[in-house]
Amino acid sequence: MSGHAGEVPPPTLPLRVGLPAWSEVAVESFGGPVAQIGVLHRVIVEERGWVSEERFQRALSFCMLLPGPEAQQLATYLGWLLHGTKGALVAGSLFVLPGFIALLVLSLLYVYAGDTTVAVGVLAGIKPAVVAIVAHTLTRMARRALTDGTRVAIALGAFAAFFFLRLPFPLVLGVAAVLGVLRFARNGEEARAPLPPVYWRAPVAAGLLCVGLWLLPLAAVGITLGWGHVVAQEGRFFATSALVTFGGAYAVLTYVAQEAVQRYHWVTPSEMVAGLGLAESTPGPLIQVVQFVAFLGAFRAPAPLSPLSAGVLASVLVTWVTFVPSYFFILGLAPFVERLAHNRFLLGALRGISAAVFGAMLNLALWFALHTLFGEVREVARGAVYLTIPYLGSIDWWVATVALSSLVAVLWLKVKAVWLLGAAAALGVAREMLR
Repeated sequence: MSGHAGEVPPPTLPLRVGLPAWSEVAVESFGGPVAQIGVLHRVIVEERGWVSEERFQRALSFCMLLPGPEAQQLATYLGWLLHGTKGALVAGSLFVLPGFIALLVLSLLYVYAGDTTVAVGVLAGIKPAVVAIVAHTLTRMARRALTDGTRVAIALGAFAAFFFLRLPFPLVLGVAAVLGVLRFARNGEEARAPLPPVYWRAPVAAGLLCVGLWLLPLAAVGITLGWGHVVAQEGRFFATSALVTFGGAYAVLTYVAQEAVQRYHWVTPSEMVAGLGLAESTPGPLIQVVQFVAFLGAFRAPAPLSPLSAGVLASVLVTWVTFVPSYFFILGLAPFVERLAHNRFLLGALRGISAAVFGAMLNLALWFALHTLFGEVREVARGAVYLTIPYLGSIDWWVATVALSSLVAVLWLKVKAVWLLGAAAALGVAREMLR
C-alpha cells in the first residue's frame, strides 16, 4: 500500500476466513430486506466484530441511496471492505445464489405440476418467525445506531413520514441528510479532519468493466433471438428497472407488478401474488420474484426455443441484469465513500441518513407484521395522513402463536435464526398438508 493520505486500507481478512460467514448469511437471508440487513449486522458486526457499527451504518446509508436491492448491495459492500474485489463478488453472489436455485425449482414445479403446497407451507411458517426475528433485530440495532436524541428524533420523524404521510423515499432521506449536516458536521474530531485526496482511476475502471459485463448477455440475446423476443424484452425492462427503482424492495415491486401484469401480460395478478409468496419463502432478496415473472413469460412464448429452455434462459438473464448493477455501484463508488468518510459534510449527511434508514426499516417491519398477523388490513386516508388499521377479528391465532413463540426463542432461549426458521417452515408445511 502506498503512503498517500486518504487511501482505502487494504482488505483486512482473507476470503477463505470470511467464506463461512457469507455462506451463513446466504442460507439465513429470509424475510425481506429488514430481516436480511439484521442477519448481516448480527453475523458481521455483533458475532465476529469484523466491521465497526459506524462503518456498517455508513455502508447501509450509502446502499439505501442506490437503486436496486439494498441488502444485496450491503453484502457486496461489506465483502469488498473485508476481502477486496473478490470478496464483493463472492458475498454478493452467495447472497443471491440460494434464492435463484430455489425459485427456479419452484417455477418448474409451478408450470409442470401446478403444485406449490410446500412453498405455501414454508411461507406460512417462516413469516411469523420473521416477524419475531425482525423485532429482535430492530431492538439490537436501535441500541447501537440511535445513540443520541437527534438520531432518535430523525428516526421517528422518518418513520412517521413513511408510515403516516407516504412521503417519497428520496425526499425523506434528503431532509435527513440536511439535518445530519446541520447537527453533526460541526462536532467531533472526525468532522474537523481535512478532505483526503481521492484516487479515482481504479474504482472507475472497475465500474466500467462491470457495465460492459452487465450489458453483454443482453446484447447477445437480442442479436440471437431478435429484440422483439420476450426474453429480450424482459431483459431490457428489468435492466432499466435496476437503474431507476429507488425506495427499497416493496416500492420496486409495486412498479414491477404493474408493468409485468398490466402492460406486458407476462403473468396474471394471481400469479404475481404467488410469485411474491414464493420469493418470500426462499432465501435471498425479495426482488428475486422478477425471476419467476420472467420464467413464466418466456415459458409461454418460447419460439424458436423450447418452453423449458426459454424459461431457464429468461431466469438467468433477468437475474443477471437485476443484480450485476450492484457490483458496479459498489466497486465504482464505495471507494469514494470510504476515502471521504472523514469529510465533515459527508459524515454528517450519512449519520442523518442512517437514522432515517432505521425509521424506514421500522416502517417496513410494522407493515409486514400487520399483514402477517391479520387477514384484513384497511388503508384509510384522512387528508394527507394515511392510517393502516387492522381488523382485530381477522387475527390468525396460529400465526400469532408462532410469532410469540419465536420471539421467546430468540430473546430468551437464544435460538439461532437458521434453526428457528427451519422449525417454523416445518410447522407451516405440516399445517398446509393437514389442510
